[in-house]
Amino acid sequence: MGALTGLIEHMDWMSMLLFLMSGAACLICLTVHELAHGLAAYRLGDPTAKLNGRLTLNPLSHIDWIGLFLLMAAGVGWAKPVPVDLRNFRRPRQDMALTALAGPGSNFLLALAALGTGSLVLRFWSGSRAGAYLLLFLCQLAVLSVGLGLFNLIPLPPLDGSKVLMMLLPYRQSAWLERNQRYLSLALWILILVGVLSTPLSYLSNWIMHFFVWATQWIGTLVQMVM
Repeated sequence: MGALTGLIEHMDWMSMLLFLMSGAACLICLTVHELAHGLAAYRLGDPTAKLNGRLTLNPLSHIDWIGLFLLMAAGVGWAKPVPVDLRNFRRPRQDMALTALAGPGSNFLLALAALGTGSLVLRFWSGSRAGAYLLLFLCQLAVLSVGLGLFNLIPLPPLDGSKVLMMLLPYRQSAWLERNQRYLSLALWILILVGVLSTPLSYLSNWIMHFFVWATQWIGTLVQMVM
């Protein structure tokens, strides 16, 4: 009993709390991202995601555990791809690009919502410990969401940006891109491991975060004026 008490007293509860916050933020980011793909495809005429139970906020339907672990550990991860059947689209190339863009777009909107909520917390609830923890979680959520959205816009398979690029390219180049997805995916992983993408992604992420903070900082002031 004494050993157990000593272990509890020496545990780093703050680190554990930060780890749990990071895990929850990753789950939310990935779930929203994949749900957005499924909803966009469904609205454009493809019910495949719905038939496979992917139009849900249940993270267990979307999470790839290896991808989640890597997102938490290295900032780069993935979820289970939402199934899409191009044959159900009226305009396959354009609709596939819109479906692909829905994922990163949802992450940017999620970051805006998190920072907007954080502006309210900072204005009305930052004096309490619970408010400080909530503000920390919302900041983590926004940073992860922006990073995930940006990363997925890279125009290399299997990321969403490659599907947008396929729509923009002429059919011959688009077909070449589709045929060589395996090699281009390998090139993506090489770029990640070498660290070539870290600097530009960090720069863009910081710029977007500063812009989002500027765009949402007036929310707390506006609510206070109305109240």
